[in-house]
Amino acid sequence: MVYDILILGGGPAGLTAALYAKRAGVSVLVLEKTIYGGQVINTPTVENYPGIASITGVDLAMALHDQVTGLGVEVRMEEPTSCQLDTDPKVVTTSRGSYEAKTVILANGVKRRQLGCPGEERLAGRGVSYCATCDGAFFQGKVTAIVGGGNTALEDALFLANHCTTVHLIHRRDAFRGSAILVQAVEKRENIVLHYDTVVEEIQGENKVESLRLKNVQTGEETALAADGVFVAVGLMPDNEAFAGQVELDKAGYIVAGEDCRTSQPGVYAAGDTRTKAVRQIVTAAADGAVAALGAAGVVGTVK
Repeated sequence: MVYDILILGGGPAGLTAALYAKRAGVSVLVLEKTIYGGQVINTPTVENYPGIASITGVDLAMALHDQVTGLGVEVRMEEPTSCQLDTDPKVVTTSRGSYEAKTVILANGVKRRQLGCPGEERLAGRGVSYCATCDGAFFQGKVTAIVGGGNTALEDALFLANHCTTVHLIHRRDAFRGSAILVQAVEKRENIVLHYDTVVEEIQGENKVESLRLKNVQTGEETALAADGVFVAVGLMPDNEAFAGQVELDKAGYIVAGEDCRTSQPGVYAAGDTRTKAVRQIVTAAADGAVAALGAAGVVGTVK
Protein backbone atom coordinates (compact mmCIF):
# COMPACT_ATOMS: atom_id res chain seq x y z
CA MET A 1 0.00 0.00 0.00
CA VAL A 2 1.19 3.51 -0.81
CA TYR A 3 -0.06 5.97 1.81
CA ASP A 4 -0.99 9.49 0.82
CA ILE A 5 0.77 10.95 3.87
CA LEU A 6 3.31 9.30 6.17
CA ILE A 7 3.99 11.18 9.42
CA LEU A 8 7.18 10.61 11.42
CA GLY A 9 6.49 11.55 15.04
CA GLY A 10 3.53 11.24 17.39
CA GLY A 11 3.82 14.49 19.32
CA PRO A 12 1.42 17.45 19.10
CA ALA A 13 2.65 18.34 15.60
CA GLY A 14 2.42 14.80 14.24
CA LEU A 15 -0.92 13.95 15.82
CA THR A 16 -2.47 17.24 14.74
CA ALA A 17 -1.20 16.60 11.23
CA ALA A 18 -2.82 13.17 11.34
CA LEU A 19 -6.09 14.71 12.50
CA TYR A 20 -6.19 17.20 9.63
CA ALA A 21 -5.00 14.65 7.08
CA LYS A 22 -7.74 12.21 8.05
CA ARG A 23 -10.38 14.91 7.88
CA ALA A 24 -9.07 15.87 4.44
CA GLY A 25 -9.99 12.36 3.28
CA VAL A 26 -6.50 11.03 2.52
CA SER A 27 -4.82 7.87 3.81
CA VAL A 28 -2.35 8.48 6.63
CA LEU A 29 0.06 6.52 8.84
CA VAL A 30 1.87 7.79 11.92
CA LEU A 31 5.16 6.23 13.06
CA GLU A 32 6.40 7.05 16.59
CA LYS A 33 9.64 5.55 17.89
CA THR A 34 9.10 5.84 21.66
CA ILE A 35 5.81 7.10 23.11
CA TYR A 36 3.14 9.35 21.68
CA GLY A 37 2.94 12.89 23.03
CA GLY A 38 6.56 13.90 22.50
CA GLN A 39 8.11 16.34 24.96
CA VAL A 40 4.68 17.29 26.32
CA ILE A 41 4.54 14.14 28.43
CA ASN A 42 7.44 15.51 30.48
CA THR A 43 5.43 18.59 31.45
CA PRO A 44 3.67 18.26 34.83
CA THR A 45 1.05 20.91 34.07
CA VAL A 46 0.10 22.66 30.84
CA GLU A 47 -1.56 26.02 31.50
CA ASN A 48 -0.96 27.90 28.26
CA TYR A 49 -2.91 25.85 25.73
CA PRO A 50 -5.92 27.81 24.39
CA GLY A 51 -9.27 26.71 25.74
CA ILE A 52 -7.81 24.48 28.47
CA ALA A 53 -7.14 26.20 31.80
CA SER A 54 -4.97 23.39 33.17
CA ILE A 55 -4.12 19.84 32.14
CA THR A 56 -1.23 17.48 32.72
CA GLY A 57 1.08 16.82 29.80
CA VAL A 58 0.24 13.12 29.91
CA ASP A 59 -3.51 13.79 29.80
CA LEU A 60 -3.11 16.17 26.87
CA ALA A 61 -1.05 13.58 25.00
CA MET A 62 -3.65 10.89 25.68
CA ALA A 63 -6.48 13.17 24.54
CA LEU A 64 -4.67 13.92 21.27
CA HIS A 65 -3.90 10.25 20.67
CA ASP A 66 -7.44 9.09 21.46
CA GLN A 67 -8.94 11.78 19.22
CA VAL A 68 -6.78 10.74 16.29
CA THR A 69 -7.12 6.98 16.68
CA GLY A 70 -10.84 7.45 17.28
CA LEU A 71 -11.07 8.73 13.72
CA GLY A 72 -9.38 5.58 12.48
CA VAL A 73 -5.83 6.84 12.05
CA GLU A 74 -3.22 4.09 12.36
CA VAL A 75 -0.45 4.92 14.84
CA ARG A 76 2.41 2.42 14.93
CA MET A 77 5.18 2.36 17.54
CA GLU A 78 8.12 1.81 15.22
CA GLU A 79 11.46 3.58 14.91
CA PRO A 80 12.58 4.46 11.39
CA THR A 81 15.98 3.06 10.52
CA SER A 82 16.30 4.70 7.10
CA CYS A 83 14.44 7.15 4.88
CA GLN A 84 14.39 7.76 1.14
CA LEU A 85 12.77 11.14 0.76
CA ASP A 86 13.93 11.93 -2.79
CA THR A 87 12.16 9.01 -4.47
CA ASP A 88 8.62 8.57 -5.80
CA PRO A 89 7.04 7.11 -3.78
CA LYS A 90 9.04 7.98 -0.72
CA VAL A 91 10.15 5.07 1.46
CA VAL A 92 10.56 4.82 5.24
CA THR A 93 12.02 1.62 6.65
CA THR A 94 11.74 0.38 10.24
CA SER A 95 12.85 -2.82 11.94
CA ARG A 96 9.44 -4.26 11.10
CA GLY A 97 9.19 -3.36 7.44
CA SER A 98 9.07 -0.61 4.83
CA TYR A 99 6.34 1.91 4.14
CA GLU A 100 5.73 3.90 0.97
CA ALA A 101 4.03 7.28 0.77
CA LYS A 102 3.38 10.06 -1.73
CA THR A 103 4.25 12.71 0.86
CA VAL A 104 6.05 12.73 4.22
CA ILE A 105 5.66 15.03 7.22
CA LEU A 106 8.71 15.15 9.49
CA ALA A 107 7.39 15.82 13.00
CA ASN A 108 10.09 13.99 14.91
CA GLY A 109 10.62 16.75 17.49
CA VAL A 110 13.85 17.25 19.40
CA LYS A 111 15.93 15.41 21.98
CA ARG A 112 17.23 16.39 25.42
CA ARG A 113 20.62 18.06 25.59
CA GLN A 114 23.21 16.54 27.95
CA LEU A 115 25.58 18.35 30.32
CA GLY A 116 28.62 16.50 29.02
CA CYS A 117 30.36 16.46 32.40
CA PRO A 118 32.20 13.52 34.02
CA GLY A 119 29.88 11.09 35.75
CA GLU A 120 26.76 11.97 33.76
CA GLU A 121 26.78 9.05 31.38
CA ARG A 122 28.12 6.57 33.96
CA LEU A 123 25.37 7.38 36.46
CA ALA A 124 22.51 7.76 33.98
CA GLY A 125 19.53 5.88 35.39
CA ARG A 126 21.27 5.70 38.77
CA GLY A 127 20.38 9.16 39.96
CA VAL A 128 20.90 11.08 36.72
CA SER A 129 17.59 11.70 34.97
CA TYR A 130 16.22 13.83 32.13
CA CYS A 131 12.55 13.61 33.11
CA ALA A 132 11.31 14.85 36.48
CA THR A 133 7.73 13.71 35.95
CA CYS A 134 8.96 10.23 35.01
CA ASP A 135 11.42 9.69 37.86
CA GLY A 136 10.52 12.25 40.53
CA ALA A 137 8.55 9.78 42.63
CA PHE A 138 11.73 7.75 43.22
CA PHE A 139 13.18 10.66 45.21
CA GLN A 140 10.40 11.10 47.73
CA GLY A 141 11.86 12.65 50.89
CA LYS A 142 15.32 13.02 49.34
CA VAL A 143 17.57 15.87 48.17
CA THR A 144 17.75 16.52 44.44
CA ALA A 145 19.30 19.02 42.06
CA ILE A 146 18.03 20.41 38.77
CA VAL A 147 20.35 21.95 36.19
CA GLY A 148 18.88 24.56 33.85
CA GLY A 149 17.29 27.97 33.66
CA GLY A 150 14.36 27.71 31.25
CA ASN A 151 10.71 26.82 31.71
CA THR A 152 11.40 23.09 31.86
CA ALA A 153 13.89 23.47 34.71
CA LEU A 154 11.53 25.78 36.62
CA GLU A 155 8.57 23.44 36.14
CA ASP A 156 10.70 20.49 37.21
CA ALA A 157 11.79 22.33 40.36
CA LEU A 158 8.19 23.08 41.34
CA PHE A 159 7.18 19.49 40.66
CA LEU A 160 10.04 17.97 42.64
CA ALA A 161 9.49 20.38 45.53
CA ASN A 162 6.28 18.47 46.23
CA HIS A 163 8.24 15.24 46.71
CA CYS A 164 11.73 16.16 47.92
CA THR A 165 12.91 17.69 51.16
CA THR A 166 15.20 20.07 49.26
CA VAL A 167 15.56 20.93 45.58
CA HIS A 168 18.70 22.74 44.40
CA LEU A 169 18.15 24.67 41.18
CA ILE A 170 21.47 25.30 39.42
CA HIS A 171 21.75 27.88 36.63
CA ARG A 172 24.85 29.10 34.82
CA ARG A 173 23.53 32.65 34.40
CA ASP A 174 22.55 35.35 36.90
CA ALA A 175 18.86 35.25 35.94
CA PHE A 176 16.42 32.61 34.74
CA ARG A 177 15.24 32.56 31.13
CA GLY A 178 11.81 31.10 31.92
CA SER A 179 8.47 32.87 32.17
CA ALA A 180 8.01 35.40 34.97
CA ILE A 181 5.15 33.50 36.59
CA LEU A 182 7.30 30.38 36.94
CA VAL A 183 10.27 32.35 38.28
CA GLN A 184 8.05 33.94 40.93
CA ALA A 185 6.62 30.56 41.92
CA VAL A 186 10.10 29.06 42.30
CA GLU A 187 11.34 31.99 44.38
CA LYS A 188 8.43 31.56 46.80
CA ARG A 189 9.02 27.87 47.51
CA GLU A 190 10.95 27.50 50.75
CA ASN A 191 12.49 24.14 49.89
CA ILE A 192 13.94 25.29 46.55
CA VAL A 193 17.50 26.61 46.87
CA LEU A 194 18.73 28.78 43.98
CA HIS A 195 22.34 28.64 42.72
CA TYR A 196 23.04 31.39 40.18
CA ASP A 197 26.21 31.71 38.07
CA THR A 198 26.94 28.05 38.75
CA VAL A 199 27.77 25.04 36.58
CA VAL A 200 28.17 21.34 37.32
CA GLU A 201 31.76 20.24 36.85
CA GLU A 202 31.24 16.61 37.85
CA ILE A 203 28.54 14.23 39.06
CA GLN A 204 30.02 12.03 41.76
CA GLY A 205 29.15 8.68 43.30
CA GLU A 206 30.17 5.04 43.17
CA ASN A 207 27.03 3.16 42.15
CA LYS A 208 24.57 6.05 42.36
CA VAL A 209 24.58 9.84 42.55
CA GLU A 210 25.98 11.04 45.86
CA SER A 211 27.16 14.60 45.21
CA LEU A 212 27.89 17.27 42.64
CA ARG A 213 31.04 19.29 42.16
CA LEU A 214 29.94 22.84 41.41
CA LYS A 215 31.84 25.84 40.10
CA ASN A 216 30.88 29.50 40.35
CA VAL A 217 31.55 30.99 36.91
CA GLN A 218 32.13 34.46 38.37
CA THR A 219 34.59 33.61 41.15
CA GLY A 220 35.92 30.24 40.01
CA GLU A 221 35.21 28.82 43.47
CA GLU A 222 34.37 25.12 43.60
CA THR A 223 32.04 23.54 46.16
CA ALA A 224 30.55 20.12 46.85
CA LEU A 225 26.80 19.63 47.02
CA ALA A 226 25.35 16.45 48.49
CA ALA A 227 22.42 15.15 46.45
CA ASP A 228 20.59 11.89 45.85
CA GLY A 229 19.73 12.71 42.27
CA VAL A 230 20.23 15.27 39.52
CA PHE A 231 17.77 16.20 36.79
CA VAL A 232 19.21 17.69 33.61
CA ALA A 233 17.05 20.34 31.93
CA VAL A 234 19.51 22.37 29.86
CA GLY A 235 17.50 22.55 26.69
CA LEU A 236 16.77 20.57 23.58
CA MET A 237 18.57 19.88 20.33
CA PRO A 238 17.49 18.66 16.88
CA ASP A 239 17.62 14.99 15.96
CA ASN A 240 17.78 15.24 12.17
CA GLU A 241 20.97 13.43 11.24
CA ALA A 242 18.95 10.82 9.34
CA PHE A 243 17.60 13.47 6.98
CA ALA A 244 20.89 15.24 6.25
CA GLY A 245 21.57 15.39 2.52
CA GLN A 246 17.89 14.82 1.70
CA VAL A 247 16.42 18.03 3.14
CA GLU A 248 18.25 21.26 3.92
CA LEU A 249 19.33 21.73 7.55
CA ASP A 250 20.52 24.95 9.16
CA LYS A 251 23.81 25.25 11.04
CA ALA A 252 22.17 24.11 14.28
CA GLY A 253 20.72 21.00 12.64
CA TYR A 254 17.09 22.11 12.36
CA ILE A 255 15.17 21.43 9.15
CA VAL A 256 14.88 24.57 7.04
CA ALA A 257 11.16 25.20 6.53
CA GLY A 258 9.05 28.34 6.68
CA GLU A 259 5.51 28.94 7.91
CA ASP A 260 4.18 26.80 5.05
CA CYS A 261 6.25 23.92 6.52
CA ARG A 262 7.67 23.03 3.10
CA THR A 263 11.22 21.68 3.08
CA SER A 264 13.75 21.82 0.26
CA GLN A 265 12.55 18.36 -0.88
CA PRO A 266 9.27 18.37 -2.87
CA GLY A 267 6.54 16.47 -1.06
CA VAL A 268 8.33 16.61 2.30
CA TYR A 269 7.12 18.88 5.10
CA ALA A 270 8.53 19.66 8.55
CA ALA A 271 6.26 20.45 11.49
CA GLY A 272 6.88 21.37 15.10
CA ASP A 273 10.13 21.69 17.02
CA THR A 274 12.17 19.95 14.34
CA ARG A 275 12.00 22.91 11.92
CA THR A 276 13.55 26.37 11.94
CA LYS A 277 11.29 28.69 13.91
CA ALA A 278 11.38 31.42 16.56
CA VAL A 279 8.87 29.94 19.01
CA ARG A 280 8.67 26.29 20.03
CA GLN A 281 5.51 25.68 22.05
CA ILE A 282 2.74 23.07 22.02
CA VAL A 283 0.36 25.48 20.30
CA THR A 284 2.87 26.30 17.53
CA ALA A 285 3.59 22.60 17.01
CA ALA A 286 -0.13 21.92 16.61
CA ALA A 287 -0.44 24.83 14.18
CA ASP A 288 2.45 23.45 12.12
CA GLY A 289 0.76 20.06 12.02
CA ALA A 290 -2.39 21.53 10.53
CA VAL A 291 -0.46 23.58 7.95
CA ALA A 292 1.74 20.66 6.91
CA ALA A 293 -1.17 18.23 6.61
CA LEU A 294 -3.24 20.56 4.46
CA GLY A 295 -0.22 21.30 2.29
CA ALA A 296 0.55 17.60 1.84
CA ALA A 297 -3.11 16.79 1.18
CA GLY A 298 -3.09 19.43 -1.56
CA VAL A 299 -0.05 17.83 -3.17
CA VAL A 300 -1.69 14.40 -3.01
CA GLY A 301 -4.81 15.87 -4.58
CA THR A 302 -2.81 17.01 -7.61
CA VAL A 303 -1.31 13.54 -7.97
CA LYS A 304 -4.56 11.59 -7.92
